[in-house]
Amino acid sequence: MEKKVTLAHGAGGKQTAELIQEVFAAHFSNPEFTADDAAVLDLGNGKIAMSTDGFIVSPYKFNGGNIGKLSICGTVNDLSCMGARPRYLTCSFIIEEGFPLSELEEIAASMEKTAKEAGVKIVAGDTKVAGSGQVDHIFITTTGIGTLTEGFSTSGAYAKPGDAILVTGDIGRHGCTILLARENLGIEADIKSDCAPLWGTVESLIRETKEIHVIRDATRGGVGTVLYEIAAESNVGMRLDSAAIPVDPAVRGVCGMLGLDPLYLANEGTLVVIAPREQAEGLLSVLKQGTYSANAAIIGEITDTMPGKVVVTTEIGSETLLPQPGGELLPRIC
Repeated sequence: MEKKVTLAHGAGGKQTAELIQEVFAAHFSNPEFTADDAAVLDLGNGKIAMSTDGFIVSPYKFNGGNIGKLSICGTVNDLSCMGARPRYLTCSFIIEEGFPLSELEEIAASMEKTAKEAGVKIVAGDTKVAGSGQVDHIFITTTGIGTLTEGFSTSGAYAKPGDAILVTGDIGRHGCTILLARENLGIEADIKSDCAPLWGTVESLIRETKEIHVIRDATRGGVGTVLYEIAAESNVGMRLDSAAIPVDPAVRGVCGMLGLDPLYLANEGTLVVIAPREQAEGLLSVLKQGTYSANAAIIGEITDTMPGKVVVTTEIGSETLLPQPGGELLPRIC
C-alpha cells in the first residue's frame, strides 16, 4: 500500500521527524542542513542565521494575537534561539477568495506592530489568492535573517550530563488557547496565548553568559517534544521534576478535564534553555526580570543514563518515563 502524508506528519512529533529524515533530508542534505531552529551560514565576511516558517493556524484570530503576530514571532524566535539578532523578514500570503479586506488589514497591522517590537524590517513579500475553499482563510510564510552573536554557539547536539534544563515561562498556554477557541467544548477559562517576540529574552541571557548549550522554541509538540529531540541529538538522558514545571492554573484545569499533558501543548512565547548547572541560577535570576519570562523555572537536568529518554519525577517521588510524542498531537495548531 502506498504511503501517504497524514495530519500526524505535520504535528511536530515522531512522524514529522520521520518525514523530514526520510524525504527532505534525504534529498536536501548538505553541510548547512540543520535540525536546529535556524541554519547558521558563513558568508565569508561574517555569519548569519536563516529560518523559514509556515503558519496555517485555525482560527486565525485568538486571545492574545492572530496569525500575523504569530508569523512574526515564530521566525524571530527561531533566529533568536541560535543567538542571532533578527534583522530582516520576507513574507508570503496565500489568501482565500472572499477574505475580508478589513481582516487582512488587521493582520498586516499586527505584523507591523510585532515587527517593530522585535526590531526587524519586513523587506519583501509575495501574495497569491486561491479559490474559495482551497485555503482555510489565510496562510502566511515568513523567512528571516539575523546576525550571529560573536563567540556564541548553540545546538540541540550540545547538551551535556550535569546541565540544567530551564523554561523561560509557564507552558502550554498557546495550545490551550487555540483549543478553546476552536472546539465547542463548553469550557470557560481565562487563558491567553503566550505569543511574543523573544530576542530580548535571549539577548539578556547572552549578556549573563555565553555558556549556554541549547536554546529551543517549544512550539509544535510543546516542551516534551523538544526535550525528546534534544535527547536524541545529544545522546543524553533527561530527568524532569514535575513539581517545578510552571503551568498556569487555568491551563492545568483544562488539561485535567480533557486528559491532556501541558508538556505536549504548544507554546509561542516560551523557550527551553539548557546550560551548565553552575550558570543556571544566574540565568534564572535574569529571566525573572524579563518582560516575557517572569514565570521562568529550572525544571530538570541532563543525565548520562537512559540516553534518548525523558524521565519525570512525580510529586510523590516516584519516576515515570515521559511518553514519546507520536501520532497527531492535540490540539493541532498549524
